[in-house]
Amino acid sequence: MALELDRPDVVAEVKAAFLRYEKALVENDVTVLDELFWNDERVVRYGAGENLYGYRQIAAFRAQRPSKGLQRELHNTVITAHGDDLATAWTEFRRPGNPRIGRQSQVWARRPEGWRVVAAHVSFMEE
Repeated sequence: MALELDRPDVVAEVKAAFLRYEKALVENDVTVLDELFWNDERVVRYGAGENLYGYRQIAAFRAQRPSKGLQRELHNTVITAHGDDLATAWTEFRRPGNPRIGRQSQVWARRPEGWRVVAAHVSFMEE
């Protein structure tokens, strides 16, 4: 059975969740960031300088990370819905005054409590 790709309503839901996450990220709204990650020990987030396994490690990282210099501009964002309950979000970003290009990928899954990030990766490359 083939999954229906990019149903407009599903893409719109995931885009709204993605933008809510982005707003919380640049404003360091840890409550919303924690809410939008799957609360499970199987969630994984590979960061620019850390590998985090499980919701508790991700939440602990968020609670202690610096809250300055979080502004960024997104480029080349691609959100793809794979059926009704799974989506990927890919984006590049740049921070003011930093020549490096950031890359972020997220896997979003529809959970009973709403759309949640179930896997994420952040990395940087030189310009």
